[in-house]
Amino acid sequence: MSDSHFDGPVTEGAEEIQRLREALETKTRELEAQQDRYLRTVAEFDNVRKRSAREREEYTRYANESLLRDILPVLDNLDRALQAARSEPATSLTTGVELIQRELLRVLEKYGVTPFSSVGQPFDPERHEAIARVQSADLPDMSVAAETARGYLLHGRVLRAAMVTVAVAPDSSGASPVDA
Repeated sequence: MSDSHFDGPVTEGAEEIQRLREALETKTRELEAQQDRYLRTVAEFDNVRKRSAREREEYTRYANESLLRDILPVLDNLDRALQAARSEPATSLTTGVELIQRELLRVLEKYGVTPFSSVGQPFDPERHEAIARVQSADLPDMSVAAETARGYLLHGRVLRAAMVTVAVAPDSSGASPVDA
């Protein structure tokens, strides 16, 4: 047998192997490029996540800055009122403290904080914290008789419940009620 018989198929096989090697190298380069893009995307996502966390932390740390800046003049006025109280009669002190209270309430209202009235209202455990109870024939049962600390709302939601004394109907047995 002659070698020429094998020249055709061997050459074709070598060309096919060469073509497959080139295709494999092309696919390998494409895969490496895809892996590189993937790793860069993952790194970019991680950087965005870290930056977002830093920005969120900084926002939280300084979120009240504007409110605090607005309260500082109220504190200044309180200092002036105390200085005046040391040298002037008590009526001017009362007037000064009332002005400071109005100014502070104005600043709080600017940020959505509003006081709410409780005396005479029905007791509401969502808005009131009962600290005592008192028997009263003059007030409706389970109504607020007195307020020890005013309650406040923040944009309509309870920020702090009012601390109140609750009126209860007199005990028909004559025994005195126990404080809450």
